[in-house]
Amino acid sequence: MSIKEILLLGNPLLRRTSERVRNLRDTEIQRTIEDLRDTLENFRAENRFGGGISAPQIGVLSRIIFTNIDKPMVLINPEIIRISKQVTTLWDDCFSFPDLVIKVKRHAKVSVSYSDELGKRQVLFAVGKFSELLQHEIDHLNGILAVDKAIDSKHIIYRSELEKISKLSHESIILERNAVNDKK
Repeated sequence: MSIKEILLLGNPLLRRTSERVRNLRDTEIQRTIEDLRDTLENFRAENRFGGGISAPQIGVLSRIIFTNIDKPMVLINPEIIRISKQVTTLWDDCFSFPDLVIKVKRHAKVSVSYSDELGKRQVLFAVGKFSELLQHEIDHLNGILAVDKAIDSKHIIYRSELEKISKLSHESIILERNAVNDKK
């Protein structure tokens, strides 16, 4: 198992553009894929969130993403080739600033071209959470962070504050429902 340190907001490597992978058989590339898998699984076990990680987040400036939503998937040299007109607004989080959440706008659907671990060119169509995740991770490959995509500075908050706000909102909804039911 090879768990790597995740670079944090402020590390200049996170702002650099990653290089295309030229040789999939290179032992460094294979090691990076294993490191991404192990680091993602470790982070999820410790923090209870996360669906993907990009190579720059572990200090490797190669265009590699590892995701695990329904199944593990490696995307090498991914490119967004089609986007939907529909845009969604959501709270985005990141391993490189795990205590923050950022409200961003992302396309609801994307098509992504990439090479799999065997070098075979693939195209996938993603919607919802997977679409957002792919856009987030591809941004990492281009040196772009979620904080750069914030709707505005008021929409960058601590995760713990969002949880408090969400809990209060949920409690308010329950109280409103109870009040309506009491009137019946």
